Amino acid sequence: MKVHILDDWFNTLRSLPCFHKLAAHNVTVWTDHEPDPAALAQRVREAEALVLFRERTKITADLLDRLPNLKLISQRSVYPHIDVDACTRTGVLLCSNMHAGTPSYAAAEHTLALILASYRQIPEQVASIRSGNWQSGVGRTLRGRKLGLYGYGRIAQAVAGYAKAMGLQVQWWASDDGRARAQADGETVAPSREAFFATSDIVSLHVRLKPTTRGIITADDLAAMTPRSLFVNTSRAGLVAPGALEAEIARQRIFAAIDVFDTEPLTDTAHPLLTAPNVLPTPHIGYVTEDEFDLQFSDIFDQVNAYASGTPIHMINPEVWTTP
Repeated sequence: MKVHILDDWFNTLRSLPCFHKLAAHNVTVWTDHEPDPAALAQRVREAEALVLFRERTKITADLLDRLPNLKLISQRSVYPHIDVDACTRTGVLLCSNMHAGTPSYAAAEHTLALILASYRQIPEQVASIRSGNWQSGVGRTLRGRKLGLYGYGRIAQAVAGYAKAMGLQVQWWASDDGRARAQADGETVAPSREAFFATSDIVSLHVRLKPTTRGIITADDLAAMTPRSLFVNTSRAGLVAPGALEAEIARQRIFAAIDVFDTEPLTDTAHPLLTAPNVLPTPHIGYVTEDEFDLQFSDIFDQVNAYASGTPIHMINPEVWTTP
């Protein structure tokens, strides 16, 4: 098959062990991002299969209508960036392994890294010593503080394990079902949503973005956080109500550590979440490790091969598939 891989910004996949799985295919790897559907369609017009790097490229009806040769989109995890109805209408099979029971440990580790870096002022201290100065301030200890985890899912549970090992107290808030599962597992659930935000030294968000969770974190939630508390988001920017975090950060009352943004790649150096001194930003690298890529793309390439052999797996819109 003619397989096109989008958005491999550092040309990483060719160096990973899993890449050999595509040896039987004609593979094109694109190492930059093309946001314009017309220009992207021209690039990949011969593609029979598109391989996606998570949500880096939106797959819209406009794009799909321009790709008559496309038969398969292969990716991993959730797919809010893909117009599934348009895939079905155009006869494109979407395959995505939802990897139940397998969290992104890379994302969990990055969450902890952001918390540590923020509390110990690591970016500021590095900048200080590199500029010829010595210490630039005094950080804070994590042990004994309360970490509030919003969302009782796989990544949050991995973060909780790391946090407890470091002596943090952990409390939870989630959907009704998530809170019930947390309580059944013997975890501490805050008595109310308001209490969760008001009593957590650190709030870390771990929820999937879907229509029912978009904007789930409100301005009132952020305003309820105590002065000098830390808000961490390694999930999706759309989970926070538009403008709410920027407004709260501008008050300089709380801190934030953010790995996700409404616009990605974010290259506007004047963006308030990049310029505010009380924000630690990173460029959506929560899942970006060689190990995580090899795990994810091994699944994705298996999907390509399964389709090519006539036995597709992880089908999201199986009504499209007809046996050759």
